[in-house]
Amino acid sequence: MRTRVKICGITRVEDALAAVTSGCDAIGLVFYASSPRNVELAKASEIVAALPPFVNAVGLFVDAQPADIEHVLSRVRLNMLQFHGDEAPVDCRRYGLPYMKAIRVRPETNLLQYAVEYDDARALLLDTYAEGVAGGTGQVFDWGLIPAQMPLPVVLAGGLNPDNVTVAIRQVQPYAVDVSGGVEHTKGIKDAVKMVAFMRGVNNAAL
Repeated sequence: MRTRVKICGITRVEDALAAVTSGCDAIGLVFYASSPRNVELAKASEIVAALPPFVNAVGLFVDAQPADIEHVLSRVRLNMLQFHGDEAPVDCRRYGLPYMKAIRVRPETNLLQYAVEYDDARALLLDTYAEGVAGGTGQVFDWGLIPAQMPLPVVLAGGLNPDNVTVAIRQVQPYAVDVSGGVEHTKGIKDAVKMVAFMRGVNNAAL
């Protein structure tokens, strides 16, 4: 089975459609005001409405208040939630939607323990640790820190781009990969050529 692909940080309808044309399985919408890829609710709703069948819309949150998440859900039809802060398992479960928990990986991170704590998550999204930054660093972490047998599916993130995604998939063998900055022209604006090249790299990993 081909490794699944989520292209995150979508802020424009045309970028969402270009991502879909490239062959991705899901797009990510960032609902975090501090991010340069933050998307307004009206635009997010427009983006989701433009998606064809079988492409998922994932909403990314960072330590958001429950009322704020509920407000987003009342306006935007999301298929999955992605939590990038210090949310406890109970905080992730309360919305009745499938969720992924992002873990920022460093040498002392116990990924197996996280898999136990968030045992009903659909996946653990593994990202690069950087002090004071919730994600989107554009930096790769040491993939050797990921246990060979993870109890939950792994979504690999952190500094992936068209040049390294093939090697990343072959080494880690994740269920999916997540890319944002690696396929951008500028922050929040995607590059259609880079997205196609990224998908080519994903497909080449299976050869």
